[in-house]
Amino acid sequence: MKLRGLYAITDHKLLSGHFLDYVKAALDGGVTLLQYRDKRQEDARRLREAETLKRLCEGYKTQLIINDDAELAARLGVGVHLGQTDGPLPPARSLLGRNAIIGATCHANLELAREAAANGASYVAFGRFFNSTTKPEAPPASLDLLADARRQLKLPICVIGGITLDNAPLLLERGADLLAVVHSLFAADTANEVTRRARAFNALFGA
Repeated sequence: MKLRGLYAITDHKLLSGHFLDYVKAALDGGVTLLQYRDKRQEDARRLREAETLKRLCEGYKTQLIINDDAELAARLGVGVHLGQTDGPLPPARSLLGRNAIIGATCHANLELAREAAANGASYVAFGRFFNSTTKPEAPPASLDLLADARRQLKLPICVIGGITLDNAPLLLERGADLLAVVHSLFAADTANEVTRRARAFNALFGA
């Protein structure tokens, strides 16, 4: 699977009351990767929701990624995204197998990205590039960093942090493959608006 396109990330507060409706609406608009992100320590609920999302994604050409939890990803047979505090990548690769999608947060650090690539990451994620509601404390990443990463790395590059339809083209021009979006996709009044936004993001890729 080519890792290029819209990367939708769930937010339980933002999606409260219309979780599945809005996720399905995003999938209707076209999503390459869907990350299930929920930091609450409620294992039974998280398993139930992740199982539901997996079934939903199977009806589309979308891969489900679990945020920060390689064990849950292994249980479902899906991919995982690892932050810098979520443990080393090689054990996750051993657990999930050689074909699983594993992403790595690299903040604004090209050396972390090179290390992740050497350890078998499927993609690396840089950010935040713009002011972010989801991760306001994240160190800023520059467009020059993205351009350098594109020249040096041979694997897909994900960008995150305050990405909108207006600023996304700047990132694509400098080599981004995946646009990771939360608020600009899901902070909508209706499911139809979520679908419209997803399609608009995908149109930026020329799809």
